[in-house]
Amino acid sequence: MNPDLVGQIAREAIETTLFLALPILGTGLIVGLLVSLFQAVTQIQEATLVFIPKIIVVFLGLLVLSPWMMRKMMVYTEQLIVNLPQFVK
Repeated sequence: MNPDLVGQIAREAIETTLFLALPILGTGLIVGLLVSLFQAVTQIQEATLVFIPKIIVVFLGLLVLSPWMMRKMMVYTEQLIVNLPQFVK
């Protein structure tokens, strides 16, 4: 196994991880910004107000996107296993 192959595997793993995490993190960020904007406009300074909407949106996002995320993870894992003999050389 040469260093280029290890770098390629690491790069693909990081890309897959970011590709799967970005939709969930993005929705949490957008909801957090909207709640913060709402707090600034209404001058409600309750610290726990941000967490409940973010938790709900992240759980809903995971619920909706979990089939897509599982397919992406399965494709990545299948490609890794299929190319396993190439790694041993």
